[in-house]
Amino acid sequence: MSMNKAVSSEQKPLDVICLGRVAVDLYGQQIGSRLEDMTTFAKYLGGSSGNVAYGTAIQGLRSAMLARVGDEHMGRFVREELNRVGVDTQCLLSDRDRLTALVILGIKDQDTFPLIFYRDNCADMALTPEDIREDYIASSRALAVTGTHLSHPNTRAAVLKALEYAQKHGLRRALDIDYRPVLWGLTSLGDGETRFIASPQVTEQLQQVLRHFDLIVGTEEEFHIAGGSTDTLTALRRVRQLTPAVLVCKRGALGCSVFEGNIADDWSQVKIHSGVRVDVLNVLGAGDAFMSGLLRGYLNDESWEQACRYANACGALVVSRHGCAPAMPTKKELDDYLAREQSIARPDKDQRLNHLHRVTTRKQHWPELCVFAFDHRKQLVDIANEVGASESALPALKMLLLEGARQAALEAGLQNNSGILADTTFGQQALNDVTGHGWWIGRPVEMPGSYPLKLEHGDIGSQLVSWPQEHVVKCLVFYHPQDAESVRLAQETLIDEVYRACCQSGHDLLLEVILPRDAADQNEQYYPQIVERFYQLGIQPDWWKLPPLSPARWREISQHIEHYDPECRGILILGLDAPESELKSGFAAAADMPWVKGFAVGRTIFAEPSRQWLGGQLNDEQLIATVKQKYRTLIDYWREYRPAR
Repeated sequence: MSMNKAVSSEQKPLDVICLGRVAVDLYGQQIGSRLEDMTTFAKYLGGSSGNVAYGTAIQGLRSAMLARVGDEHMGRFVREELNRVGVDTQCLLSDRDRLTALVILGIKDQDTFPLIFYRDNCADMALTPEDIREDYIASSRALAVTGTHLSHPNTRAAVLKALEYAQKHGLRRALDIDYRPVLWGLTSLGDGETRFIASPQVTEQLQQVLRHFDLIVGTEEEFHIAGGSTDTLTALRRVRQLTPAVLVCKRGALGCSVFEGNIADDWSQVKIHSGVRVDVLNVLGAGDAFMSGLLRGYLNDESWEQACRYANACGALVVSRHGCAPAMPTKKELDDYLAREQSIARPDKDQRLNHLHRVTTRKQHWPELCVFAFDHRKQLVDIANEVGASESALPALKMLLLEGARQAALEAGLQNNSGILADTTFGQQALNDVTGHGWWIGRPVEMPGSYPLKLEHGDIGSQLVSWPQEHVVKCLVFYHPQDAESVRLAQETLIDEVYRACCQSGHDLLLEVILPRDAADQNEQYYPQIVERFYQLGIQPDWWKLPPLSPARWREISQHIEHYDPECRGILILGLDAPESELKSGFAAAADMPWVKGFAVGRTIFAEPSRQWLGGQLNDEQLIATVKQKYRTLIDYWREYRPAR
């Protein structure tokens, strides 16, 4: 591999700065429909450079984004999505005068992917040379540019200034040609799908800058525009006359070819780094995924053969999925795929791979979790009836419970490790109020007290469409290995349905398991059996919620998690209206169990104060203070055995 080893070995804060398009993609969700007929859209991070910054970050590189976004909701979304995976955004500037670019996309069939770029006076095309800081460019080992920013005088000047600094400070300079005729003004505004239109002017503009790069990547059509010929080898030879850069030509399903020196006279003399053939769902974003994988190998000084393995595999995984950035594989996922690639004809159908993608792209991590559970419906209705209060008071009660939770979390310094479980029957206002503030938020889907399990609001898939993505699906099942077979199978089938719906929608699943109250045998030995049973069924919940158990049982359950799903988020201890002293003992028994991450307790905290409030014995402030104190007590008990992290 032709590389500058001095630059490679030099310690710098960043591996690669990505300069170019960054946008929001709105993907039509009705696959097979015309774009005209789409009714709902999924929102993703987009834009070629934004995708590469994201893709390289989740491949383990220290990536950065140099661009502009609007000073508005979509710009903040872009920034947060990049920050979440570790992309440095100190030079992702907020533009007060322009909006973040949007792209609307559809998937009609394997060959038809209509898209419309909404980029009129957009923020990322307002980048100027004044936005380019020499010290920032110097802090990276590489600069990766996409071709769209060469299409406008201002952004072109910014790119050239960045390249000047990159050369001065010894960075590797990479170009993804990323040719979109519509963005060069060569076709109608609605024709974002067209990938090639010959243009001597565009060819001239590209050829003027090719000498600045060490690595140039493109499809055959993109090299056609760069080289000014629709014969690929002829075009590559013209590009070679202008630059000594390594040229990587993407050749679709065949794979790719790398040209380090002279260009051969015919393809029989050209090595193909082949990829695995997969069924195509969506080609959009595959090139950005390819570039992300290639840069992983290139910047880690691996062979071109290995870099192309990464690149081809990244592209193959993305074309089998919906979306661009969110479809890109993480390092762990990619390595698993490459270890098994010959046996995975359909990555989108491979359960292990899809599970890895799901769990390694989670948006937030919870090393500790102290949850106040007040998703109870039947129990609070019963309390209200007992004291002669109206059910109409329960929504207000739940808002007061939330305030008590907030005050306790603040006093305890939980620092985003606090959570609630709340329902939509009486707690919708509380859910709305706390959403978007960094709390863990769970919502029940089971019919209260149902055994066998029934869902409260019908089909789980139709429910999740309207749920905020950050909400966790909590499903309580009363389950015993000695249940009648018909009951057991019915419950297992429904839980599997809930789990598959969560996999599809992207929501976390918390599976709460309690032995049925009327079961004659209540031995805690059944809980490890139950956990293993669900794993054997292919159900891998993000969270388990289980009653306090002995250390021996916790060790058994921990072994099952480590064997079946080491990416599980962990276990929360439930309360079941137990006295505080019993819960403290339960916390102590789990003190040495890393898989037990916290608790989710309700009635122990709210039952008696709620009874008194509904009965007129406590006012609002007294209820809040009492709930806060009880929640704090449990947090302190937990922290007694698990020092704050």
